[in-house]
Amino acid sequence: MLTKFETKSNRVKGLSFHPRRPWILASLHSGVIQLWDYRMGSLIDRFDEHDGPVRGVHFHRSQPLFVSGGDDYKIKVWNYKTRRCLFTLLGHLDYIRTVQFHQEYPWIVSASDDQTIRIWNWQSRTCISVLTGHNHYVMCASFHVKEDLVVSASLDQTVRVWDISALRKKTVSPAEDLLRLTQMNSDLFGGGDAVVKYVLEGHDRGVNWASFHPSLPLIVSGADDRQVKLWRMNDTKAWEVDTLRGHVNNVSCVMFHARQDIIVSNSEDKTIRIWDMSKRSGVHTFRREHDRFWILSGHPEMNLLAAGHDSGMIVFKLERERPAYTVSGGVLYYVKERHLRTYDFATGKDNPLIAIRRPGSTGMNQAPRTMSYNPAENAVLLCSDVDNGSYELYVISKDSIGKNDTQEAKKGSGSSAVFVARNRFAVLDKAHNLIVVRNLRNELSKKVDAPAPTVDAIFYAGTGTLLCRSDDKVILFDIQQKSILGEINSPQVKYVVWSQDMEAVALVSKHSIVMATKKLALKCSVHETIRIKSAAWDETGVFIYTTLNHIKYCLPNGDSGTIMTLDVPIYITRVAGDKVYCLDRDGKVRTITIDTTEFTFKLALIQKRYDRVLEMIRSSQLCGQAIISYLQQKGFPEVALHFVKDERTRFNLAIECGNIEVAVVSAKEIDEKDYWYRLGVEALRQGNHEIVEYAYQRTKNFERLSFLYLITGNLEKLSKMLKIAEMRNDVMGCFHNALYLGDVEERVKLLEKSGHLPLAYAAAKVHGLDEVAERLATELGDKVPQIPKLETSKLLLPPSPILRDNNWPLLLISKGFFEGAFAEPGVVDQEEENAPDAWGDELVIPSGDAQAGAAEAEDLEEAGRAGPGAEGEEEGGWELEDLELPPEVVQPVESLTYGLERNWSDSSPPNVRNGPALIYKLPALEDRAKQAYKATTEGKFSEALRLFLSILHTVPVIVVDSRKEVDDVKDLIGKSKEYVLTLKMELKRKELKDEPVRQAELAAYFTHCDIQPSHIRLGLQSAMGVAYRCNNFNTAAQLARRLLDMNPSQAGIAKAKQVLQACERNPRDENRMNYDGRNPFVVCGATFTPIYAGSRSVSCPYCAARFVPEVAGQICSVCDLAVVDADASGLVCSATQSR
Repeated sequence: MLTKFETKSNRVKGLSFHPRRPWILASLHSGVIQLWDYRMGSLIDRFDEHDGPVRGVHFHRSQPLFVSGGDDYKIKVWNYKTRRCLFTLLGHLDYIRTVQFHQEYPWIVSASDDQTIRIWNWQSRTCISVLTGHNHYVMCASFHVKEDLVVSASLDQTVRVWDISALRKKTVSPAEDLLRLTQMNSDLFGGGDAVVKYVLEGHDRGVNWASFHPSLPLIVSGADDRQVKLWRMNDTKAWEVDTLRGHVNNVSCVMFHARQDIIVSNSEDKTIRIWDMSKRSGVHTFRREHDRFWILSGHPEMNLLAAGHDSGMIVFKLERERPAYTVSGGVLYYVKERHLRTYDFATGKDNPLIAIRRPGSTGMNQAPRTMSYNPAENAVLLCSDVDNGSYELYVISKDSIGKNDTQEAKKGSGSSAVFVARNRFAVLDKAHNLIVVRNLRNELSKKVDAPAPTVDAIFYAGTGTLLCRSDDKVILFDIQQKSILGEINSPQVKYVVWSQDMEAVALVSKHSIVMATKKLALKCSVHETIRIKSAAWDETGVFIYTTLNHIKYCLPNGDSGTIMTLDVPIYITRVAGDKVYCLDRDGKVRTITIDTTEFTFKLALIQKRYDRVLEMIRSSQLCGQAIISYLQQKGFPEVALHFVKDERTRFNLAIECGNIEVAVVSAKEIDEKDYWYRLGVEALRQGNHEIVEYAYQRTKNFERLSFLYLITGNLEKLSKMLKIAEMRNDVMGCFHNALYLGDVEERVKLLEKSGHLPLAYAAAKVHGLDEVAERLATELGDKVPQIPKLETSKLLLPPSPILRDNNWPLLLISKGFFEGAFAEPGVVDQEEENAPDAWGDELVIPSGDAQAGAAEAEDLEEAGRAGPGAEGEEEGGWELEDLELPPEVVQPVESLTYGLERNWSDSSPPNVRNGPALIYKLPALEDRAKQAYKATTEGKFSEALRLFLSILHTVPVIVVDSRKEVDDVKDLIGKSKEYVLTLKMELKRKELKDEPVRQAELAAYFTHCDIQPSHIRLGLQSAMGVAYRCNNFNTAAQLARRLLDMNPSQAGIAKAKQVLQACERNPRDENRMNYDGRNPFVVCGATFTPIYAGSRSVSCPYCAARFVPEVAGQICSVCDLAVVDADASGLVCSATQSR
């Protein structure tokens, strides 16, 4: 017996399984009806309207109804959805023993101690027939599944079979009106709606139970004479077939098993007995110590039974339904009935391999429990746990395949048996705590002591190694060396599932999964409340497993989720793409298609394959609360933002990821005070006081607004707040605003107006308002306060803030992968796949022929404010002297004017004295930067360097209109400076062909510059190879790990893993390098050496390039425009900077 669920309660007298849901009804001797979920082991509901014991209960086949009958003579019909009794049927005059719904018709049959059986129509709520004939208590009555028959058992020592075909014809197919009178007359005199067809006599005492076979013309009965009798019937008669003896007390209940040729009975002798129908003999006896059994029930669809006893009930199976199977080389090997079969996953062909000899004993659970396959010798081990465990070894010859011949097996005893080598298998001798190794002739090779005294199971772990289960741990044991290679704690393991590459293992227990490496280093664990039934790895490293009612997944980091719900349990054999191959409990191979989108998305996120994540976001239907909460939990609220339409959720996500713009839009849509307040808090945290002001205005939070204007120095709006407070008659608000403004006269006026004359006098006196003070002193008379004279005093005013008008500056950080992808889907961010060979060391850098600095057509047409002396201004055109550049660096900028001044002297208007206005604009420089990025990706480093230098040389002569554009100009200078430095280093590295160590240093420095991620990835690939070639394996490994963290291409991943694997075998550097990748540094623009954090350095006042102190006073080697460490005002390119 395999107990699935057990309850503790009062005596259980009635049981009924729900036909589809995992529910069971239990009616108790105390009058309570309990509804249990036997899968979850939880009580769903209880119904207690009966007075006294409830002896019968039954679920309806299709409606949300059940019926109950009790010792209060009442039959109640309940709706379990509404959790109430619908109606009560009255008519019986004594205890009601059983009740049952008909399979098709709206009928209920009931048996009672009033010696009658009644049939009720529950739709019309009337009794349609009374079956009389028994002369003692009727203990049970039930309908036949298919025929118009009722069987009843009574303490009058008889079993009766009733024919109710006339009742069916009468109620289901009504007769003509003329015939109804005769039917009514026959009813009055106990007429012929239901007639006795057979009376079965043979029991010596009262019969407690009788039931039909679901498909054969058989009846089984149990009685107080301790006997179980089997009866057969035909159209004309019924007779006794056999008597089953074995119970030593009254037989309470007996029934046919729905799926097997067995009879199940229970008794007041505290046993459940299993009888073989064909041999008419007992097979098994299950005994309880103290509880008498009263009732049995079988599930209509599944292989489940339930039994009620004195202290509760149990739900159980008679034997395991999991087929023994294993997978090898794309083929499934499994046992079905008495055959070993194969299923080819590629072709879908299912063929018998050999016939297996049937066990000699008639006991239950004789089928093999586990299987192990040896592809080298085409051998199979089948293990069973009957009689302390045994194994059967089949070596399958090519001649016997598919012939269905029964093959002799080599047998032996042992708790577990698995193959450990090409021609060896290991058997666990639990009694002697030994692992016995045998050859394929079943001959002993050697014996090894088990690695722990309590080893009770062994599992395959690769050639020559085993996983040994001992208590709550698993040990990795090497049979050859007789050594323990590793161990891990785990609840009692039932199954072990290895990944396809044998690099990871999952230890599957009843309610948990422990995932580990091949050396048993813990990776993660998952706990389930429902029993875990099977599992398999898919090709991406995701672990797919099934519980009783779900297919689920577990990612390598331990995150798990549900894929789909199951109607019946299945056993996964293989997972390939979106196909799950499995066996059901009948041994049939099934294929289920699953949706892999969710776990594929999460796996890509974990593996930092952001390009794949982005692709799935744009192409898949991934919306849902689970995905959104997962992205939040993993720190990607900006990604979740793109799934959400609900404004409240969008607002929360926007606040979490600091996206003020989206939060403002959502707050406007929601327009609730709490949301405006939260927006104000976040905007204040970011220093965006414009949004803070807007949020406070929407919530009319005047106190916070006043304080905001104070800290931003907006005295004009503070004055308005003072007036608003006066209009609102808010005295304290007026006083606070006057205090913030330093307006003493207003404060004195407010104090006087509110009746605080002494305070008003003190304020006026201290601040030198003598006239007001004298007037107030007159009003106070003798109550004038004494003001002490202070030698040094001054008016207290709020300090002036550094920033008045603009939002507080924030640190510049590069956009995240997703922010950039969503905000600018068309941005030119070339990936390394576009130029796979461009960054090789052997590459000859081509010289570019594109013209830099060429004016755009639309720029030529524009006559806006292009320079300090644009045409029409008083001072005339542009002069080099306006830039205040040192004479050494005039040449780079002077070249910008040649093209424009060439014909200016001949064609210039007579009233214009100076040169033309320069027409260089910011958008043109941004386009030039995109060209430079593209040239860098393509490996055209000389061309890219020229373009970036031309940007740096052009920026000093452009003029912009807004502060935002000023910030854009400065950002462009910073990016160009980084690329000029990086490209000069790379060109320098190409020249140093005979200095591999210096080459490796420059390549490593390259990867620490602030450039685009795609270029850093390319640089990492190059630096990794250079470091590897100069035998600096530790540095190469560090660079390879950094590359893997940056989501490279598949080729990049393969190359990095290859280098990493090679370097980990010898993790040391043969050559000393001036490079420490863990210590932050910037690269000197002159010497190309690292300046580590905390070291002294000097910088260029124009491009901000950093240098070692020795370079101070020299021309900047990055921009060629400024003197390093010079005292300069910095770039001024807009009139807004002087406001």
